[in-house]
Amino acid sequence: MQLTHINEQNHPTMVDVSAKIETKRVARASGKITMSPQAYQAIIAQTVHKGPVLQTAIIAAIMGAKKTSEMIPMCHPLFLTGIDVEIKEENKTCSFILSSIVKTEGKTGVEMEALTSVSIGLLTIYDMVKAIDKSMLISEIKLESKSGGKSGDYKRS
Repeated sequence: MQLTHINEQNHPTMVDVSAKIETKRVARASGKITMSPQAYQAIIAQTVHKGPVLQTAIIAAIMGAKKTSEMIPMCHPLFLTGIDVEIKEENKTCSFILSSIVKTEGKTGVEMEALTSVSIGLLTIYDMVKAIDKSMLISEIKLESKSGGKSGDYKRS
């Protein structure tokens, strides 16, 4: 099997997408951060000294999607047409589930943008609350679904 990011000289290369047709592409990713009850309550009560944690994490997640090609070497810079970030509270486990839906109309998909969005959003929560709980656990970062492009649709079962 030929790797797409290696050329004939066995050197890294960015995939040439010039021959591909533009299609509507959507990717959804999610992840989880679990923490102590004290840290969880501080976020819910908005008493974290660094400011509004969840709102800041949403902004960071949006920025993460927009900057993906600057952080992941072989990602193409994309014109993103939409980014929707949502955070759900899980009281029983003192967790937050962050999900991101990223859209574009282009020649390559937005899976990496959705995954980067989730990662940056969760890392922002960690950064803002680490003074309360350094043992927070970021987990379950995954692609939930994607549509568009030659490989077709994917939905995690």
